[in-house]
Amino acid sequence: MVTIEDIRDWVDEPVVDASESRIGTLESIYYDTATEEPTFAAVKTGLLGGARLVFVPLEGATVTPRHLKVTVLKKLAREAPSIPPDGQLAAAMEPEIYAHYGMPYSTGANGERRLGRR
Repeated sequence: MVTIEDIRDWVDEPVVDASESRIGTLESIYYDTATEEPTFAAVKTGLLGGARLVFVPLEGATVTPRHLKVTVLKKLAREAPSIPPDGQLAAAMEPEIYAHYGMPYSTGANGERRLGRR
């Protein structure tokens, strides 16, 4: 599992899939607000005019000397819900992101958001 200490060191570094195909560059980390665990990476993909941030799960991710390696395939990650590089994740998008990866989603007991950026 990726630790908070490790993941902060990898902002602006490459993110690759299990076969080491480059997905993009790590832009930020989204944490589960209930557990404080890093849950999704916001990965910058595309070129200047078409750049966007896709959300990639961190479960099973590892850090290596060259990159952050995630367990999902590049194709699945590139098809994930996205926001503009300078955008913010809307609460309404959270269920879409979880559903894209077949992960269960629920809000907090009082309807709180599940993901927070740090």
